Amino acid sequence: MTNGLPDFESIAILVVGDVMLDRFMKGVVQRISPESPVPIIHLKATESVPGGAANVGRNISALGGRCTLIGCVGEDAAAAELAFQLSTCGRITPALIAEAGRPTIEKTRFVAQGQHLLRADREEPGDIAAATGQAIVKTVADQIGEHQVVVLSDYAKGVLTPEVVAGIIAVARAAGVPVVVDPKTPDFRRYAGATVVTPNAKEALAATGIDPHEDEGAEQAGGIALSGTDIEAILLTRAERGMSLLRPDQAPVHIPASARDVFDVVGAGDTVIATLSLCLGAGLALPEAATIANAAGGVVVGKRGTATVSRSELHEELARLSSLGMSSPNSKVADLDLAITRRRLWERDGLTVGFTNGCFDILHVGHVGILEFARAHCDRLIVAVNADSSVKRLKGPSRPINSESDRAQIIAALGVTDLVVVFEEDTPKELIEALQPDLLVKGADYTIDQIIGADTVLARGGTVLTYELVPGRSTTNIIARASAPAEAAE
Repeated sequence: MTNGLPDFESIAILVVGDVMLDRFMKGVVQRISPESPVPIIHLKATESVPGGAANVGRNISALGGRCTLIGCVGEDAAAAELAFQLSTCGRITPALIAEAGRPTIEKTRFVAQGQHLLRADREEPGDIAAATGQAIVKTVADQIGEHQVVVLSDYAKGVLTPEVVAGIIAVARAAGVPVVVDPKTPDFRRYAGATVVTPNAKEALAATGIDPHEDEGAEQAGGIALSGTDIEAILLTRAERGMSLLRPDQAPVHIPASARDVFDVVGAGDTVIATLSLCLGAGLALPEAATIANAAGGVVVGKRGTATVSRSELHEELARLSSLGMSSPNSKVADLDLAITRRRLWERDGLTVGFTNGCFDILHVGHVGILEFARAHCDRLIVAVNADSSVKRLKGPSRPINSESDRAQIIAALGVTDLVVVFEEDTPKELIEALQPDLLVKGADYTIDQIIGADTVLARGGTVLTYELVPGRSTTNIIARASAPAEAAE
């Protein structure tokens, strides 16, 4: 576990529910139709992604876990498209049952300039056939021994009938496997025996008649929702108010929202329940699992469309949250072991990692320039800062002016920097060999053959770039100018 985030590689989640295909028709609107007062969208691109319960599986896969996905599809082109999209996710094993005469659910959203204009749904309302439901429960019973958690992703599209829900919960309880439910029905009694149910504020209001906007209302709604249901906990998601974890005979836990910008809430509940289930599967207690799920939800609402959260993004968000309101050093400052772990996470997510280094004794425009240049050529930037002992050997006994801790925290505070590592050696050669960056950036006062670590980066197919220094901008010159008036007065 790093920074409170468990390793999900060995965790397998059994997801059952309403699978669907989400389509996004993207374009621009520049005029109104002369035929009627409606906007005309000029389509530019079409995107299809797994939606509904399939998006829960997609989020589990993105975080490094494994998922078996059980649901119902039709015998149509949409089912084939969904199967293809799932095959590209990795770590998802579909166990989808085709039902004749029932189309695969499709949600098509028309989006222009980042705004949703219209959603068109293709579906056949009504419950699945009894035989299909029995086949789903049997599949769960056959598979449950290989999974740590069961997720019921209920979109009220007819897959999770009362009989199917009761059958799955009974199988899970007999096997000692927790059940996490994302509900869509106002009658929570149908989820009796579940470990945790995760309604949003609208769903909780419909189920209890209590507005959960304020903490007191959330606690009252949770109490009513739990009454007579044999549900162990309610995790109430409250948008900008965060989350509330409510359990019988235990103090409520209110978790503040973590989102900084909200662009799109499509699929945010899928991200929350996927993260929560993985954390429970890894053995975390409910309050800690809920806190991590809350952070994941805060990340995904800052994205467009049916999005997922990667492990590295969640790790970075947890690090950011852990530093808020604390006097500890900036969470971007890491030792070598943590830096290697973070670099591996970025690599697994397909991100390009850059590296540059320096003393950064007195931050000036030249430093900012090379850091901005480096970050513009990579997805994540690691900055190595010389330790005090190293600076003294390189610059003389009067240096550094600022301590290594101060210098590291100042560099870490810059938005272009993703990670800062302090090193004791005179050169970053060992650090570069350990981190294996994809990009190495140094000032243009060095030629490529003079840049320490260039051979390591080039040998792995990476890139080495040089940055033209800003004339006259250096820490040495700043110190000289600062001391000149005093020397003149003497």
